[in-house]
Amino acid sequence: MPVWQWLLDAAGGLLLLVLLYGVALIVRRRVLSRNGGTFEVSYRVRPERAGRGWLLGLGRYSGEDLEWFRIFSLSPRPKRVWQRSTLVFSGRRDPEGVEQMSLYPDHVVIRCTTPAGEVELAMNPSSLMGFQSWLEAGPPGTDWTRPPR
Repeated sequence: MPVWQWLLDAAGGLLLLVLLYGVALIVRRRVLSRNGGTFEVSYRVRPERAGRGWLLGLGRYSGEDLEWFRIFSLSPRPKRVWQRSTLVFSGRRDPEGVEQMSLYPDHVVIRCTTPAGEVELAMNPSSLMGFQSWLEAGPPGTDWTRPPR
């Protein structure tokens, strides 16, 4: 078999793999979104470097949890999960410097505190309104930190 034919076969195989990966990402996103409550949200994994460490993803509300899925992963499981009772909204800001290139154009950066430390997320203003409503939506007088009876 000539080398050019082998290279053509390899390129065709690689193209097929890329196409299958793209289709799998679309199917995964549809499956995650089938019950609604999903939105685009970026998560900052490395806050020690200014403006760096942002990963694009999808957020999904699941009862008392906010689940975060990496956008280019095929895993059906969330990469991060935050409980509503442990998240406290502590402020918002506009993306600065390099962050403007790393995040979606209309997203704002929010800061939340948790028992494990500070968490930075980026979402669009309408998703932020939904997020704040979700945070405050616990029934009055409910103590989510107390174990169920």
